[in-house]
Amino acid sequence: MLVLGFDPGTATTGFGVIEYTSGRLRPIDVGVLLTYPDMTLPDRYLSIYNDVNTLLDQYKPDTVGTEKLFFYNNVTNGIMVGGTVGVILLALAQRGLPWAEYTPMQVKMAVSGYGGAPKEQVQANVVRLLGLAETPKPDDAADALAVAICHAHSFKLGGIGMAPSGRGR
Repeated sequence: MLVLGFDPGTATTGFGVIEYTSGRLRPIDVGVLLTYPDMTLPDRYLSIYNDVNTLLDQYKPDTVGTEKLFFYNNVTNGIMVGGTVGVILLALAQRGLPWAEYTPMQVKMAVSGYGGAPKEQVQANVVRLLGLAETPKPDDAADALAVAICHAHSFKLGGIGMAPSGRGR
């Protein structure tokens, strides 16, 4: 099963592609989708949408997971990141791909066994679980791999998420 994970953002959206077969995880690709401060917000969303479609066309994942939007004080930033999630979901819906979202605590729990794990511990476990030589940079890329790992385990167990009609798990 090929799993694509996203850590959504407006300027930087992390992505991680992993293969999950017979309980084994194998890294396929990791990186970030970038937009720039001089771009209008609609142009940023269009850029992210196009980049997401490129990833979907290239890897043809079986399922996709995103980190759940979580913010405290900066409502404006939260709304803008919500738009990023929206364009990701649009691309997924156009392909009928199943999707789920996970809170940061769920991702930490799945990768490190502790929902309050510090970022460094989560990243170290991503490196260990995927047999990587080093932690992917920037943090958004490593976080996206953590989301993909979390989703692979949850999806395999028939866990949370939404599957469009006509597509079983």
